[in-house]
Amino acid sequence: MNEIIAEFIGTFLLILLGNGVVANVVLKDTKGFDSGWIVITLGWGLAVFVGVSVAGPVSGAHINPAVTLGLALAGRFAWSKVLLFILAQMLGAMAGAGTVWLFYRHHFDRTDDPGAQLASYSTIPAIRKPLSNFLSELIGTFVLVFVILYIAGPTLELEGSSAHIGLGTLGALPVGLLVTAIGLSLGGTTGYAINPARDLGPRIMHSFLPMKGKGGSDWAYAWIPGLGPMAGAAVAALLFYLHNLWFA
Repeated sequence: MNEIIAEFIGTFLLILLGNGVVANVVLKDTKGFDSGWIVITLGWGLAVFVGVSVAGPVSGAHINPAVTLGLALAGRFAWSKVLLFILAQMLGAMAGAGTVWLFYRHHFDRTDDPGAQLASYSTIPAIRKPLSNFLSELIGTFVLVFVILYIAGPTLELEGSSAHIGLGTLGALPVGLLVTAIGLSLGGTTGYAINPARDLGPRIMHSFLPMKGKGGSDWAYAWIPGLGPMAGAAVAALLFYLHNLWFA
């Protein structure tokens, strides 16, 4: 149960800060209005750092169903925990998105662009081409999960026992930098969901939270940031397995 709570809290913080930076950039009359893509990608990278720092010592800080799936497929996570972790991540994402609305509710009401309102919750493609958009999410998540599978600190072995030597909270820094790199390099096509809970949970909240001039939640697109990352995680796990098989 501690692991489940940690995944909820870690994902909550991820979405609160990640969607929060988007809201700060795209919503009208905020202090950060129109500050640009660099601010968004840096904010998301730091949001990942915070979420992983909090949840990491307890649950390993998946805070992403695609990461949970990838680790399970690679044999590094118990299948019996997969659904519980994903449920906790979804609920944490919904709670985070709801808190972003509470925090920025007056700015949501001042923003007359439904697209900007939706962008503060879920991803929107720059050019709507479903197959290309799906491939973007697959590739971005492949990079995320494949690199995460290789991120590990050194191990000290002493008299037949071993102990993991990490960097404490700074152990979350590589993952935060990884997500920042993905956003800067691969985020321009779809907004790089690379996390089904990050998109679906907030999209659900967008569908019923009250906002002036709110448009639709674009459910026709929702399958792409949902299934694309899961496919990317599966490919990453497969290549990780083959790499270890060939070079073991």
